[in-house]
Amino acid sequence: MLPSHSGRPLARPRIYVDPESGAPPKVSSFVGRPLLRWLTWAVVCLVLLWMFGPFIVDLVRPSPYYAPHAGPRPPPRPPGLRPPPPKPQPEPHPTMWSARADKVRDAFVHAYEGYRTHALPYDELSPVSGKKINNFNGWGVTVFDSLDTMWIMGLTDTFNDALEVVARSTFANKPGDFSPFFETVIRYLGGLLSAYALSGEPVLLARADDLGAMLLPAFNTTSGFPMYAVNTVTGQTRAGWSGSVLWAEALSNQVEYKYLAHLTGRTEYYEVTERVMRQMYDIKLPGDIFPTMWNMETGLPTNDQFSVGAFADSAHEYLLKQWLLTGQSEPQTRDLYLRSMNAIINNLLYLTPTRHLLYVTDTHKGIPSHTLEHLSCFLPGLLALGAHTLHLPEKERELHVWAAEGLARTCWATYADMATGLGGDEVSMDMAGWGSGADAEAKGKWVTQLAEWERRGRPGGVPPGVGELVPVRESAGREYSLRKTTYLLRPETIESFYILWRTTGEVKWRERGWSVFEAIEKHARTIYGYASITNVDSASVTLLDEMPSYFLAETLKYLYLLFTDNDVIPLKDWVFNTEAHPLPVFDWRKWEKEKYGIPI
Repeated sequence: MLPSHSGRPLARPRIYVDPESGAPPKVSSFVGRPLLRWLTWAVVCLVLLWMFGPFIVDLVRPSPYYAPHAGPRPPPRPPGLRPPPPKPQPEPHPTMWSARADKVRDAFVHAYEGYRTHALPYDELSPVSGKKINNFNGWGVTVFDSLDTMWIMGLTDTFNDALEVVARSTFANKPGDFSPFFETVIRYLGGLLSAYALSGEPVLLARADDLGAMLLPAFNTTSGFPMYAVNTVTGQTRAGWSGSVLWAEALSNQVEYKYLAHLTGRTEYYEVTERVMRQMYDIKLPGDIFPTMWNMETGLPTNDQFSVGAFADSAHEYLLKQWLLTGQSEPQTRDLYLRSMNAIINNLLYLTPTRHLLYVTDTHKGIPSHTLEHLSCFLPGLLALGAHTLHLPEKERELHVWAAEGLARTCWATYADMATGLGGDEVSMDMAGWGSGADAEAKGKWVTQLAEWERRGRPGGVPPGVGELVPVRESAGREYSLRKTTYLLRPETIESFYILWRTTGEVKWRERGWSVFEAIEKHARTIYGYASITNVDSASVTLLDEMPSYFLAETLKYLYLLFTDNDVIPLKDWVFNTEAHPLPVFDWRKWEKEKYGIPI
């Protein structure tokens, strides 16, 4: 042994010897080798450099996905996941529209910084007083709802700061507290899954898996329909105010849970959410009219209301979006979507007699209320998406396109007619011009007027309810009255403008969206963020002290995407959940199809 400086002996280096001769092995060397050997190795090195050089360069140079306005970073692809969207290229010369996208991005920064400074870790900011409020579990819902918006807008420093909030989250309820299942799924779980798909950050998927599992007790009912709320620690559940399950609450978790099942391989996620769908596949309803309330025990309808507004909106939406998200592999969801859309077109679409405002309403026992909800203004976007992605017969596709155009036109009118340029939460449509009684009701149906237009040989070439529209500032000439005068920073109209822009290329939808954004900036901006408005048809507005998280998750995101020239979230590759969280289209693996009974 050799002595060391510390006094401890050092081991001698081990030398391996030839077992027969006892001599050390010969050390190979190129010295003296023929020139051919050198050339051979040089060629091998050049080939390896040619093959792997681009990957080495990509590792050492900064990623373009982190540049502002560069769009989403491709997600890591689990086996079976479709390729992510192509890398968007930065614009060499900013256009008017990209400059407008920058203004929306600045608005988001203003809103989120106000929340982060004055409200975090509470759920939402009170934008007038600068106070804070917990109204969605107290876990910081604005952070989770805003994650993917940050990434899409290139706000990576803000995104990385938000990851620390995610990493510390436990999603624990106190004893006696309950988390509303529907809102928690679409805002928190949807936000986590989307941010993971865009960024690939492992903590996001880990937290999504945690939360998805903690919410599973909500499905422990006789029918399999989820309970209104669940305690994430004890698993206790409670019903909502109606005692029944709302159709939107039952059918607005499939997109999130099916994607989570695919990412994690946990079959229970798919099975609990598909159990609800199987009841929809099997039930026979007159006229394919799906009511808004269902019995938690029997799984059967409990009322006679048919609507696309509150209680039902996102259920219609998720029928199409399940089909698209899962690689168009579940034809039963597609068929349900078409059945529900045809029932809506035949039963819920009406036309005002003079301005020909096409609108969707709700019916109770077949009697229409003639109320148009702002929540229902998502429908034109959904119809446009369906017409764009489904292989429909030409006549049916044309019908859906007309309905999308006409409904969006009316939603726009409820903004353009107002003193503030913002739309009220509910309006009552005036049908007096059609007369009175059952005949007038039938005459005011869109399908009735459409059939008459067809019979007359399509005069003017534009169907009733579609075409140009002149704003009317005098209430007497609008053919509707405000039923709820508030503008709650809602996204539905902007969402439809965005989808119509992407599916038709008509610039008018961008122009209309810009008018809405300007009105928001003028009337809703506060020192701390943005506030809801009490009266949209008043020259002097009064603000409500609330900034819902969906304003950052949906309204500003759709506005940004509407003005961004780069198609950073292509509709063929991504599907938005009902809270505007984009999830990537994927293909079920073979074992998943066999396990879940999906056609191979």
